[in-house]
Amino acid sequence: MLAMNFRGPFRVRADRNMPEPQIEHPEDAIVKVLRSCICGSDLHLYHGLVPDTRTGTTFGHEFIGEVVEIGSSVQNLKVGDKVMVPFNISCGKCAFCKQELYGNCHESNPMATAVGGIFGYSHTAGGYQGGQAEYARVPYADVGPTVIPDWMDPDDAVLLTDVVPTGYQAAEMAGIQKGDTVVVFGAGPIGIMAAKSAWLFGAGRVIVIDELEYRLDFVAKYAQCEAYNFNSIGDPVVFIKTQTDSLGADVCIDAVGCEAKGNFMNTVMGTKLLLQGGSTTALHWAINSVKKGGIVSIVGVYGPTDALVPIGNVVNKGITIRANQAAVKRHLPKLIEHVKNGILDPKQIITHRVPLEEVADAYHIFSRKLDGCIKTVLIPPTA
Repeated sequence: MLAMNFRGPFRVRADRNMPEPQIEHPEDAIVKVLRSCICGSDLHLYHGLVPDTRTGTTFGHEFIGEVVEIGSSVQNLKVGDKVMVPFNISCGKCAFCKQELYGNCHESNPMATAVGGIFGYSHTAGGYQGGQAEYARVPYADVGPTVIPDWMDPDDAVLLTDVVPTGYQAAEMAGIQKGDTVVVFGAGPIGIMAAKSAWLFGAGRVIVIDELEYRLDFVAKYAQCEAYNFNSIGDPVVFIKTQTDSLGADVCIDAVGCEAKGNFMNTVMGTKLLLQGGSTTALHWAINSVKKGGIVSIVGVYGPTDALVPIGNVVNKGITIRANQAAVKRHLPKLIEHVKNGILDPKQIITHRVPLEEVADAYHIFSRKLDGCIKTVLIPPTA
């Protein structure tokens, strides 16, 4: 079948000779992929920053598809169903799934002590093949996949597999109170959705910090927020203090993760020399610009190795830090209603729809931030 094939850092290709997935367990399903996305966190893999990302891996943890085969134990799906597949692979039965911590499933990635299984996200996340392909195997098919409502646009559906739930959970974890000032670091798709979602939790002011003008223009219009280029405001921490009567923001959200720009030392140590789990610049800014007693919400991806974080400031300011992979399954019922009622319109963030055959070009465009790229959807020929 045709699928994306990782050949090493900055090297991916469309490979027509990738093996088709097979049912490996009675709880599996095989889906014909209808849409898949390139996520900002896929770029961490593409750039060689995630350990144990092996050649021959197919990326892609955001996808929807049509069920074409089910295992003998699958009860909730039938052949022909069109489903959203959450990026979390979760068993639904372990201690953490029972708490609806689907991103921390204890069974889908048994060799890890932290993250659960994730489609197409290296062997540190279970070694599962991803959805940037014509077909994909979906384990625990009775747990994660959700049937797409007949009225829903497939472009909206594919964004409900990661981007929207992750942005929404970033705002939820932040414990936003009515009238709060919320600062979001990062104007990529997750940051855009976090800014949009902050209003749903009662924010009184939403500020987004990034360095790319086209993304700042987009988020200002889409999320009706303030947007500032950190290259134009001096020290972002000082800037945020001046915007908040010297107190700091009530809430800060790190929607950037391990490739944050803005500090030379962090960039070199985290993304060039790989001496820490990525560049922690955005996390530093979040910790140092939130008010005393404030909350920092982290959804940006960092590596499993150590990272330099100003933990002393966390303690001395009495900051609460909340972080996790989004529990997509938990959020889907509410988010489907928000889409149905027009409160959220996810597909507006899609700027590029690219045939799967051109996946190498799609990664280059997204990685280099070319052509005003915000979000890329890949469409297989079989779709």
